Amino acid sequence: MIKAILTGHSRGLGAAVAGALLARGIPLLALARSSNAALCTAHPDLVRETQIDLSDTQSLEAWLQTPALNDFFADADSALLINNAGLLQPVGPVGDAEAAAITRAVAVNVTAPLLLTNAFVATTRHCADRRVVHISSGAARSPYAGWSVYCATKAALDHQARSMAAEHLPGLRVASLAPGVVDTSMQAEIRASSVEQFPQKERFETLKSSGQLTAPEHAAQRLVNYLLGPNFGDVVDGDLRHLPD
Repeated sequence: MIKAILTGHSRGLGAAVAGALLARGIPLLALARSSNAALCTAHPDLVRETQIDLSDTQSLEAWLQTPALNDFFADADSALLINNAGLLQPVGPVGDAEAAAITRAVAVNVTAPLLLTNAFVATTRHCADRRVVHISSGAARSPYAGWSVYCATKAALDHQARSMAAEHLPGLRVASLAPGVVDTSMQAEIRASSVEQFPQKERFETLKSSGQLTAPEHAAQRLVNYLLGPNFGDVVDGDLRHLPD
């Protein structure tokens, strides 16, 4: 039996990934600050939802001390972890951000995925097939003025994945994948930025107005196809748009 844990399932790409997994009958342990009532109503026998603020590291640590992960994966033969939750803010030049905003971004974008990955790997040693995917970004590989925190945190996930892959742990595959420019609330945040905060704002406005943003459902299907396919992990830090299903 395949089972999956997913962060940030309440909206955007995360909600679409959850839908794609559930459509295949894969039981899901879903973590987010907010509930996804529609998802739970549609799949009451498959979704186990935990409402948790991933920026609250102490709360996450406390949850990881409970038997929740062990109980969920106890009867799994294959296990998936999708570290999807992420924050764009703070946006703006270095020196303008509040310390609390930087701390929150690092907690959600880096600390939570690393804690969850560590616990997932420890919990699923009995599984013959284990797969971890970090939702990365082109910003992990190319610098953007105004996004120094976001770029740094996504680059951290890329390098963590490379290091995990180098360990060659039994049955474990990992990839940190950029999904492309997906039409989510994060894109709305980008367009709401000022040019002073984010000099490339106009480029992202053009992507929206010209219909070049990828629908979350399309990106999610491609991600789940690749995650479950035989080639997953062959490319550790790739662009999902350029990988085979």
